[in-house]
Amino acid sequence: MTSTDPRRRVPRTDVVLADPRLEAARAALGEAAVREAVRTAQDRARTGELDPEAVADAAVAALPARATSLRQVLNATGVVLHTNLGRAPLSDAAREAIGAAAGYVDVEYDVVTGQRARRGRGTLAALRAAVPAAEDVLVVNNGAAALVLVTTALAAGREVVLSRGEMVEIGDGFRLPDLIASTGARLREIGTTNRTTLADYEAAVGPETGCILKVHPSNFRVEGFTSAVPVAALATLGVPVVHDIGSGLLRPHRLLPDEPDAATSLIDGAAIVTCSGDKLLGGPQAGLVLGRTDTVERLRRHPLARALRADKTTLAGLEATLRGPRPPVWEALEADPDELRRRCDALVASLPPHLDARTVPAQGVVGGGGAPGLVLPSWAVSLPESYAVSLRSQPRPVLARVEKGRCLVDLRCVAEPDDAVVAAAIVAVAPAAP
Repeated sequence: MTSTDPRRRVPRTDVVLADPRLEAARAALGEAAVREAVRTAQDRARTGELDPEAVADAAVAALPARATSLRQVLNATGVVLHTNLGRAPLSDAAREAIGAAAGYVDVEYDVVTGQRARRGRGTLAALRAAVPAAEDVLVVNNGAAALVLVTTALAAGREVVLSRGEMVEIGDGFRLPDLIASTGARLREIGTTNRTTLADYEAAVGPETGCILKVHPSNFRVEGFTSAVPVAALATLGVPVVHDIGSGLLRPHRLLPDEPDAATSLIDGAAIVTCSGDKLLGGPQAGLVLGRTDTVERLRRHPLARALRADKTTLAGLEATLRGPRPPVWEALEADPDELRRRCDALVASLPPHLDARTVPAQGVVGGGGAPGLVLPSWAVSLPESYAVSLRSQPRPVLARVEKGRCLVDLRCVAEPDDAVVAAAIVAVAPAAP
């Protein structure tokens, strides 16, 4: 090996780590991540791929922006509650609350008395205030957990009466019958796929009935010759009625006339209503349990409740969502189609003429197991189909959808200040002008 061998010029690890940029990164990202970036850069220099003088620069360039593998993306799909993208984006108030809860907080402590206090009491008070029809409330870590807790506490070793038309699969292969079986309850199926009557419930209810479960089929819709029994009728049968409304709509809303809401179900006589916090409510992932005081307290005291309880950051984010400004989900759901068209036109006008971009009518959806079949009139920027893959490869991926051989960039779920980011991403992946 001669003295001119470039491998002899590769700087030592301690020398590279002394670079002020890497010292700052060690504090933000951790020792292991920075050392790995340095080792990779040194190996590239040893093989001649990289100039030894550029090792520190290469290591800095290779570092992630933050100490998580999760990447921020722009949702230009037109699906408001996109399950694969984390469903509801949080409001600024919720994000700030989560940051504040990251350290020591009085989540289960009374600073006045110096004694233990009810966990998340501020969040529970906010939820009760949002749904006055609920005598008491409980928060667990997700919607499925809420249903598992309720079924276990009310019906373990007994029967859960459920219509065949409501035996849903909730995603990723998880099926409601399997979920119920895991709690030790026995499923009592009644009715048919398209029609279940009050007489079916009356015939099934007996000494072995733990509860009647009514599930909103939130990710599909059955039309035609159908029949279902409302909560008000089920509440006359003398056993607890549990209504899983799924999407987390707390009160009726004009945009979603067919979506069940917690307040109405409780007024109609449901003993318990369960739903998710990260769908139409617009908050962090959580399972909400609302209902009668005695039933909710029974759930709270069940041993399983401890395993399913929500953490302090979830409680903080949920309270801020309930008390704070309208969350981004509702900004997207109620977006004005004319305003969306204006933004699309402005985006197209900002692009080079040769990109074959144009504004076209589009249809958004609620998504996330909410309001199946509801169409949200929208507009999108139409591009050649190949752009869909290229836009996903950007430093901040832009996720569009492909429809009829075109890539559609729907701005419904994109904050207007990010329109410029979308435009820059399109330009970055576009072919050069002929």
